[in-house]
Amino acid sequence: MRLICLFGSVLLAGCGAPTGAPAPASPSPQGEVVVFAAASLTDAFKEVGQTLQGRYPGLTFTFNFAASSTLRTQLAQGARADVFASADERNMRAAQQDGTIAGEPKVFVRNEPVIVVPAANPGGILTFKDLARPGVRLVVAGRDVPIGAYTRQILQNAAQDPDYGPDFADRVLKNVVSEEPNVRASLAKVVLGEADATFVYRSDITPEVRDRVKVVEIPARFNIVAEYYIAAVKNGPNPAGAQLFIDFVLSSEGQRILAKWGFKPVG
Repeated sequence: MRLICLFGSVLLAGCGAPTGAPAPASPSPQGEVVVFAAASLTDAFKEVGQTLQGRYPGLTFTFNFAASSTLRTQLAQGARADVFASADERNMRAAQQDGTIAGEPKVFVRNEPVIVVPAANPGGILTFKDLARPGVRLVVAGRDVPIGAYTRQILQNAAQDPDYGPDFADRVLKNVVSEEPNVRASLAKVVLGEADATFVYRSDITPEVRDRVKVVEIPARFNIVAEYYIAAVKNGPNPAGAQLFIDFVLSSEGQRILAKWGFKPVG
């Protein structure tokens, strides 16, 4: 193919064509792109990967979905990846301090915590305040997991309200029957009827589970907005593929895919 292009350029030059050669087209991204992403991004990022693979047949995407804290630890221990997407700023900044992130991370989407209960609601949980009732089987994520940290922050916010009382967070946490490694594991406990309630992101209420759970809203004055950060991994095997993925996620089309799965676009 190179010989044909060279012959063509010589022929054009002999016919009086301009001597300036056209800029070569940028090569299409190739190879595997490894994305480490928060568990709550599972469905949305899978669709992003499928969309990009349809446009760039030479690309493949491999995803590692887990708690952001787990992913950050894996990167610090030398795991190979191209992209890191965290459900909070804390773990992304820690990755920067570890020296595993290239450049400045960007906020690419937002999310909102909610409470979910089984569709049959055996615990009779109708309001946020009901979580403090003795006997409720509550599942939460670990405190190092973003949704686990957000859960505890929300409970502490409520404890500042006289209507809830300063011991509200303690009373709720006394009902915890297990701590889970990530938000999807917490959700699974409720879907399977092994817990009366848990905290998840609104985006976790996917079509697959929508009919199997009910949402209990967190009062807006106590709730938080979760900001998700994305960055390329320093010395990742496929920097071109990483940048393509990040640029697409930040594009209007990428934001529409994220919104489809319950996230709040940053635009």
